[in-house]
Formats: sequence, structure tokens, C-alpha cells
Amino acid sequence: MTGRSLVRALMTSVALSAAVLLAGCNSDEIGSLATNAKANQPVPPKLLAAMVEKNMDLQSPILVRLFKQEAELEVWKQDRTGRFALLKTYPICRWSGDLGPKVREGDRQAPEGFYAISPAQMNPTSAYYLSFNTGYPNAYDRSLGHTGSELMVHGDCSSRGCYAMTDEQIAEIYSLGRESFFGGQKSFQFQAYPFHMTAMNMARHRNSPHMAFWKMIKEGNDHFEVTRQEPKVDFCEKKYVFDAVKAPDAKREPVFDASAKCPVYVVPDEVADAVREKQQADDAEFAKLVAKGTPVAQLNTGIDGGMHRVFAARVPNGNTGLSEAGPGPSLFAATEEKAPGTIPDTVNPPRGPVTSPSEPLAASLGRAPSTTASSTRVASAAPAAQSAAPAQNGESEGFFSSLARKVGLGGNAAADTTATATPQPTTTPAKPKVADAKPKPAKADTKQASAKPALKPVTDTAADTPAAAPAASNSLVAGAQPVVSANSFESRFSAGK
Repeated sequence: MTGRSLVRALMTSVALSAAVLLAGCNSDEIGSLATNAKANQPVPPKLLAAMVEKNMDLQSPILVRLFKQEAELEVWKQDRTGRFALLKTYPICRWSGDLGPKVREGDRQAPEGFYAISPAQMNPTSAYYLSFNTGYPNAYDRSLGHTGSELMVHGDCSSRGCYAMTDEQIAEIYSLGRESFFGGQKSFQFQAYPFHMTAMNMARHRNSPHMAFWKMIKEGNDHFEVTRQEPKVDFCEKKYVFDAVKAPDAKREPVFDASAKCPVYVVPDEVADAVREKQQADDAEFAKLVAKGTPVAQLNTGIDGGMHRVFAARVPNGNTGLSEAGPGPSLFAATEEKAPGTIPDTVNPPRGPVTSPSEPLAASLGRAPSTTASSTRVASAAPAAQSAAPAQNGESEGFFSSLARKVGLGGNAAADTTATATPQPTTTPAKPKVADAKPKPAKADTKQASAKPALKPVTDTAADTPAAAPAASNSLVAGAQPVVSANSFESRFSAGK
């Protein structure tokens, strides 16, 4: 162990000891956050510099938002005004399933909705380098009889219902979560969406059977957008409720049960008015888009999940799958971008009859395959979903390969011989049934690598510029998290729940 690593380990030990004294019943959870070198990696200098620039403290609360169609994960962090601002956007290496919520165990769907990530859900000994459990199913999911377990955000770029990053990315995200817990945050909110909840995306997917669910979670998105505060989430009558507080004449706080009738509650006027104004603007834009005949999104039957273009550009037979949507830089342009971490040579890109090319992207561009696409696997045991099957020579020519030839970027390339996994099409969900709505603790990822790999360095990429926030008062609204100074456990942790 180097001198710097030893000092870091000793400092962590001191921090953990302080956490045990201050956190009460949370001491065991806090103590497990940084038990090895992987979990103890410091936040990269570029992110620290970005925090300084954005008026943020290292240990202030975080919030995570994720979008399947765009294949992006955003980390937001509370600044010193008490509002959340975008710290960094991470391209997602792989997610599986289709747009829409997870319904049952084994459907390969990555979950959508609102979840709370506590220290107990952070797994420093994951077989997929590092991971955290999303907390699926939540009370809403259980009220509909939805099933599933161990749905993670993890490394290794391999997904069977999870959201997979590179090992370097998950190390960075893990470190941000770890520091927020050390700062006193009891849990951070994880918001998972099918796409950015814009009027255009809602119009493109207006015929989806999931539209009612998406409109429901869009309300939570809108609460966050107009307040830049973590929305308070409750459940009743098998639906989400956001930023609910007791009525002025009520003598006690409302009690929520996902399967029961909603109690009497109100939403603070300043929040309700701002959300209503945003929704009216979105509805008007949606109506205009539909009236002018905005095309409905194509049904891509047979494609399992998606992959951000920066990764698809570096994988043999690379394809963005269901993440191939909307305007933006081409897959060709992505080859010039720096890959945010190492990509395992066993990664399988999305496959399907619509956009899947018949040859490696590198070959169609007239270039040699990128050397960054090969790395040693972190986990010794490959997931079952990665059982290899040779690519079929009879596949039709892919869109990107055809376009490359038309613009003179390359000639006919040899057929790909890289083994890829055969996707399992998502089956029609079974009719939901009512289940016990009492929350259950999320199961931790207990899979363990048989051999611990050498520590990977955290590669840092520049933080994305945050989207412009709508005008709003800097004062905290009802139901919002207060600003917490660094290392202040007293106001957030207590011996009770």
C-alpha cells in the first residue's frame, strides 16, 4: 500500500469511527461503505473542481436521475443555496429490456420510478466491481403485485435487468454517494425514466401502453424541475403522490398506504402552482406536436435494451438499440470521443432486426477496431445472459454500415465473428394483482467475485454543463431537504427511524 493510500485508509477509519458514534442504528450500514480499496477511492480532482465552481460541498446531498432512451445517468448535488444542480452526466454502457416499468422477476426489464438508496444498499464487495441496489420493488410496485429482486446500478457493462456502467464510472458514482452519506444524508433519491419527460418525447410515445404510468411519474419529474428539490414521495390507491403535507386543519401528518385509500393531504401552494404552470405549457406543446402529425416512435420488436453511442462506437457489431432515438451526434462522431472507462471484451451490444448492423462499426469506417474495447473482466463469473452465440451471416446490412459506404467511408467489410448474446424478447406482462404494501428492505447484491482484481484507476471526464433551471426562489419549499453542512450527522441521523 502506498503512503497516500495508507493515509486515505486511516482517514476513512477515523471518519467511520465518528459515523458509528453519531449514526446510532445506522452505524453498521455506514461502516460497510468503504471496506476495501475499490469502495474507498477518492472523488476525482476534476469533480472536486466542478463542485467548487458550482458552489457545492463535497459531502452535501446528491440525487440521481436516469434516462433509458438517452442512455444517460445524471448526478445532481445540493449547492450552498439549498437547491440541486447538475454535477455530471454519465453515458450508460448497457441497460436491458424495453421502455416501460419492470413487472415481474425474469422479464429482463430495468425498473422505472422513484426509489430511495440507503447506505445498506451500497455494495462494496459486488461481483460487478461496485454496485448499489435500486430498491425495486418499492411500495407502489408491490401494490400491483410486481416482482423482482437485486436490480442494480453496477459496473462491468453487462445487464440482465440492471443499469450497467463501466467500472471507472461506477467507482466515481459510488464515491459521490459514499461522501453524501458521510455528510449525513440518510438516503439519496434515484429517479428512473424511459426518456427525458419532454412534450416531444411524450408525443412520440403517445400510443404506448405505458403512457398512464409515464404521466404519473412525469409529475414527480415536474416537481423536481420547478423546485430543484428532492420531491417527497408517498404512495396510496396504487399511485405515486408527490410533496404531500398535512392539511391546515389536520391534527396529525397523513398516513400513506400504497394499497389503501389516500388520506387527506395538500401540496404546498408555491409548489402546486409552479407544477400546474409547467404542466399546462407541456400539454399545450404536446397538443401542437400531435396536431401537426409528429410521427409515433417505431416499435422495435426484438431489441433488448440500449447502449450509449460512445460505447456502441467501440464495440464490434456496435448498436445503440432502443437508445437510438432523436436528434444528436451520429454514431460515427462518437468514435472521436473519449470512452469513459474500459469496456470488457465480452460486452454484448443490443441486438435486433431493426437497426443491428452486420459488421463491426470500426470496419465499416475503414479503421482498425479500437483497442479500448478490450479489457480484463472484473468478475470471474460471467452472467448467464452473456452466453455466446455466433452472429448470423444472413443478417441484413445495418443502417450505419450502409451509410458509411454511401459517403465513401469504407468498402465491404468482412462479417463479424465476435460472439454476442442472443436477446430474450420481453413477454407480455401478467395482469397485476394486489400485494402487501408494507415496504421491505432491499436485498443487497451478495454476488462475490472469486478473485479480487487489481484496483482500477478512476478516469475522469469533464462534467457536463447543467441545464438551465427555471426561475424560482432560493428559499426552501415545504417537504424539501434542508441544507446540511459537511460532517453534520446530528440533524440527519438519529437513533430512531
